[in-house]
Amino acid sequence: MSTLKTNTLTGTTSAGSIVVTGEGGSTTTNLQQGIAKCWVKFDPTALSGTGTTGVGDSFNLTSMTDNGSGSHTITINNDMSSANYSTPTAPNASYTSGGVGVYAGANTHATGSFIFVSRRNDAAADSDYGGVTVHGDLA
Repeated sequence: MSTLKTNTLTGTTSAGSIVVTGEGGSTTTNLQQGIAKCWVKFDPTALSGTGTTGVGDSFNLTSMTDNGSGSHTITINNDMSSANYSTPTAPNASYTSGGVGVYAGANTHATGSFIFVSRRNDAAADSDYGGVTVHGDLA
């Protein structure tokens, strides 16, 4: 087995495009498209004002703003190329048990930020923690 060590990967056809063969050997995927462009794990109840207080860990995050109960603006450090990116989210698991209605998601996408919202029993509410990953193209 060989070891490849490098600090930079560049595609030969297109600088930002590298194709990787899938596990079964019959399909391929674009490496650049599969990488998360931003992610954050945070405690909505610990957020206050603007900054990173309440953020457990993150990548490509400038700051978070507490907009009030159940609403937080997430500001991306390196902007996305458009507002058409994906933001899968994770609410607190305890809110998803016992028949309690829960919604956590992202809306109001802009190239440099989006709003994470959470609701419980049809009312805006902070969860114990939140998690968001951003997939799409950087500017």
